[in-house]
Amino acid sequence: MSDKKGSVATRDRSKIQEPSLYKVLLHNDDYTSMEFVVAVLERVFRKNTSEASKIMMNVHQEGVGIAGVYTLEICETKVVIVHDLARKNEFPLRCSIEKV
Repeated sequence: MSDKKGSVATRDRSKIQEPSLYKVLLHNDDYTSMEFVVAVLERVFRKNTSEASKIMMNVHQEGVGIAGVYTLEICETKVVIVHDLARKNEFPLRCSIEKV
């Protein structure tokens, strides 16, 4: 039997890193309705109507806007969902991922 009572194994926490963050960018086009973009921002990115409208206007005026910042895996999932919704609704809405 071991003489070490109550000893706890510890890990070197200095090696643990936070996951990198990425942003999902929505790109403006001439065909996707503003209402659809707001709906996507509300449903996929969990934005309230006011915030979704502000992001949509930024996309409309600047050509691109940040829908949200997440880990890479979450970004990839959200991009697939947005592209699927856009295709099902016959809109060419595109989004991309960029490292923060």
